Amino acid sequence: MVQDTHAHDVVLEVINLKKYFQFSRKAVLKAVDDVTFSVKKGEVFGLVGESGCGKTTAGRTIVGLYTPTSGRIVYEGEDVSKLRGADVKRFKRHMQIIFQDPYASLDPRMTVGDIIGEALDIHGLATGRDRLARIHELLDVVGLSAEHANRFPHEFSGGQRQRIGIARALAVDPKFIVADEPISALDVSIQAQVVNLLSRLREERGLTYIFIAHDLAMVKHLSDNVGVMYLGRLVELAPSAELYKNPVHPYTQGLLSAIPIPDPRVERERKRIVLEGEVPSPVNPPRGCRFQTRCRTVKPICREEDPKLKQVAPGHFAACHLY
Repeated sequence: MVQDTHAHDVVLEVINLKKYFQFSRKAVLKAVDDVTFSVKKGEVFGLVGESGCGKTTAGRTIVGLYTPTSGRIVYEGEDVSKLRGADVKRFKRHMQIIFQDPYASLDPRMTVGDIIGEALDIHGLATGRDRLARIHELLDVVGLSAEHANRFPHEFSGGQRQRIGIARALAVDPKFIVADEPISALDVSIQAQVVNLLSRLREERGLTYIFIAHDLAMVKHLSDNVGVMYLGRLVELAPSAELYKNPVHPYTQGLLSAIPIPDPRVERERKRIVLEGEVPSPVNPPRGCRFQTRCRTVKPICREEDPKLKQVAPGHFAACHLY
């Protein structure tokens, strides 16, 4: 493992995880390519990067929506990537996902009560009056009311739909939630409400999160540790405060430089690092370091050799030939 963690605290270990999509005999999209990190019980692990870097694929593979190409996903000491049949169902009670798009992730033909109640039915957790009481309780937990149970998704705003999605994830009483960009499709005014709800649920229920986002300011506010992904690889890994104070990978520096600072005087004086160029295709990534086509400090070795994640400070890791 690359993180210095106490074994008894670690609830999830992702070890050399790969997820490839084969489009044809020659075209293989390497969405997640050899990613390793661990998450401690009760923490929020932020996974950040630009669109197309593989963070959503990583999240979906961890919860079992995709089968890993190779690597291990160890949850509470058990390799869940090898589970089949009834064991998969048992695992799903422990780990749930909140999807990015509250418009696409709710079935428009089902009432809110049935959307939330579906998981109760699948896992045999409640029937009849108990089921209805549980649905009403979950709606209350996420800030909606019992009368909303009989309505359909199209009758709600984006923020309310995301609350319904959160209630659905909570229905089986999970311990671990992968939140896949849960606020990126929402208005800015609603984003803070949803983040505050997730924070409150973490406190009240002792939840552990992987919080996937491209908004680094929000990740800073929420996360204990942060992993930065680029083109299927983890390029930097550090405690949140350390990463924002001392980013070492040129890619992370560029991402953080793009966060606006509320003080106009500071904003005027700071040097912006602009990430030039497009992200290369994950079907045909560049040889050597994957970031070399956009890096302002590129060296000859970067074009030849793929850098490995190395410790640059206590608990702080980077995959860069500068270190």
